[in-house]
Amino acid sequence: MLDQPSGFAAKLKNGNNVYGTCLTSTSPGWAMVLKKSELDFVFIDTEHTAINRAEMAKMSQVAAAYGITPIVRIPSPDPYLVCQAIDAGAKGVIAPYLENVEQIKELVGAVKLRPLKGEVLQQVLDGRKTLSAEMQTYLRNYNAGNIAIANIESVPAMEKLDELLAVSGLDGVFIGPHDLSISLGIPEQYDHPEFEKAVKHIIHTTRKKGLAIGIHFSLKPERQVQWMKEGVNIVIHSSDIALFSQKLNADLREIKEAVGDAGKETGDDAAPVV
Repeated sequence: MLDQPSGFAAKLKNGNNVYGTCLTSTSPGWAMVLKKSELDFVFIDTEHTAINRAEMAKMSQVAAAYGITPIVRIPSPDPYLVCQAIDAGAKGVIAPYLENVEQIKELVGAVKLRPLKGEVLQQVLDGRKTLSAEMQTYLRNYNAGNIAIANIESVPAMEKLDELLAVSGLDGVFIGPHDLSISLGIPEQYDHPEFEKAVKHIIHTTRKKGLAIGIHFSLKPERQVQWMKEGVNIVIHSSDIALFSQKLNADLREIKEAVGDAGKETGDDAAPVV
């Protein structure tokens, strides 16, 4: 069982479809489950969960040992958090809620030019300094297979999308549907025409730039198929908690219906009479 991060990065560069899910449980046993599902990557979200740095490192390294590329979303667009994630074992990093070019540059610099930092890094990112051939080779080898992904999830980001995606070194975009719906003023209305228009705009613009793009949904698979037909090639389907909840609820419903307990509630869990 070998890690193949270079193969994953090549798939993205070639525009191929890659499949993954969001993992919030720190149990090492989940890697075996994901492997059996033939996933390409696992999305480890440290923005909206209580996963700490040590847990993220273990999850990343166990996934990589099973040949599943670990992609980590950091809590905020901070280049030092990017480096922490990669140092921990992540091969891809998603920086949340990016809205300006400097944030994209910082993401790319931390992912692709690590361990270069400070004023020298800023000069390189701004095009004011050219690194020697020896240094370029060193950094390219040091960061081989690393993937930089920008979270685009707001109206201001959409308005500057061409400019944001023009930053050299960016590999892909991740649409945050919940935050995007909030920014659009239509919270959680994922079938609203304005939401669908916005998502289509982000997808089409991103693919025209030759970049990969994904969107995360924990709802029915039909949504994944819908957006793949529009151009999505990073499929982030559901999460461990959502899938567990859906399956548990369905099984319990079936059991209760079979023995005549469907709709019955007792004790403190009884539904209020309205």
